[in-house]
Amino acid sequence: MDLATLIGLLMSFGLVGAAIVMGGNPLIFVDVPSILIVFGGTIGITLINYPLANVIGVIGVVKNTFFHTLDEPSKIIEQFIEYANKARREGILALEPVLKELSDDFLRKGLQMAVDGMEPQAIQEIMEIDIAYLQERHDLGAEIMSTMGGFAPAMGMIGTVIGLVQMLQSMDDPSSIGPSMAVALITTFYGAILANLLFNPMAGKLKTRSKEEVHLREMMLEGILSISRGENPRIVEEKLNSFLPPKLRKVSE
Repeated sequence: MDLATLIGLLMSFGLVGAAIVMGGNPLIFVDVPSILIVFGGTIGITLINYPLANVIGVIGVVKNTFFHTLDEPSKIIEQFIEYANKARREGILALEPVLKELSDDFLRKGLQMAVDGMEPQAIQEIMEIDIAYLQERHDLGAEIMSTMGGFAPAMGMIGTVIGLVQMLQSMDDPSSIGPSMAVALITTFYGAILANLLFNPMAGKLKTRSKEEVHLREMMLEGILSISRGENPRIVEEKLNSFLPPKLRKVSE
């Protein structure tokens, strides 16, 4: 689980909730019409804007902000040095038993093609397509979240207009002004909360995660190509270390 995402959500919603409780009765911030306008309206507009399958699929993408963890690049480099040494000593076919132990589909697929004797150029073309479509899927998830972050405040403004219209229509009845004004203000509040504490931050996290995963995949691809070319393990190590900041690079003795 990604602690940064969890801590951020708990802090943001917790502090806002604490401020509400300290200011008086928190139940005054619960308004069913406002919830219907903002929550229902945001989901409805999103469904108009994107195909149903994409909107449902974003649920799985959002899980990545909480539960998806990437392998440490330094550990991957150590793996490839081991693979390169084994392939150099015993031949690339010696890596075939290793494939069954790999949990990463991308890495297993690339090494399998190398073991099968495919040309490095063909491996590169296939794996780059894989990376491109991975990035496209992640970008779509982040785009949907950003779009919802834009729709939520807009629905809040629509709710505000509805509340004001209802209030102006019943100015002769003072008892109805309060509920209408509540709808007018709370819908804006709900829209701002959803956009700035949930949708837009998650979109940002998804974009960051996508860049990290693509970077890791590119590093794996370089390692796979180096092994398929039969390069010296030291060269493989130097190439893969180039993907890391200087302070994180480790050179084996």
